[in-house]
Amino acid sequence: MAHCGAPLHITAKTMASPGSGSGSGGSGFILIPQLRHATLDDKPELMELIARSARELSANDYTPAQIEGALRGAFGVDSQLILDRTYFVAEADGKLVACGGWSKRRTLFGSDARSGRDEGELDPAVDAAKIRAFFVDPAYARRGLGSAILERCESEARACGFRRYEMMATLPGARLYTRYGYTGTERVHYEVQPGVTIEFIAMSKTASD
Repeated sequence: MAHCGAPLHITAKTMASPGSGSGSGGSGFILIPQLRHATLDDKPELMELIARSARELSANDYTPAQIEGALRGAFGVDSQLILDRTYFVAEADGKLVACGGWSKRRTLFGSDARSGRDEGELDPAVDAAKIRAFFVDPAYARRGLGSAILERCESEARACGFRRYEMMATLPGARLYTRYGYTGTERVHYEVQPGVTIEFIAMSKTASD
């Protein structure tokens, strides 16, 4: 699949986070570690990052059984995103500390292990780009990493002709996406193992011009 976004600039930068300012207790600017495209060689470290993120940052919203079940398919690495060059990682201190991406394909969520995947390509004229698989290392949470990757994903999707985005958000992730203009359209209960379901929120957003 052609990569229709601008080349990824592998540079650190600072950015303002939504809601920052005089009432936030700080300057409102956050240092963003280097971003780059993920590679297949990153998969083992990505799997560790995703598991660490899910187990710690989702603990207030999901039970251990829900999290462990989700890590068997609903959460994880989707190699197609890496091959399409639409999946990004943030690096700091010599390790991966955040990841996330977007997709021009119909699969809405899940790792390589999830059944029911659909790798058919979307039509930007009528379909929404998919925002996919955002995870942050707990030690680097609330430093603007998810925001930086989301900004990059939306920018590339717009460059590819998409004017809408949609996702299947986790409960903790939905709090971030709401701040960036996404609205919940439906609550979904997905079975992650026999007798155990996990709640997601289907969310969408129309791109601003």
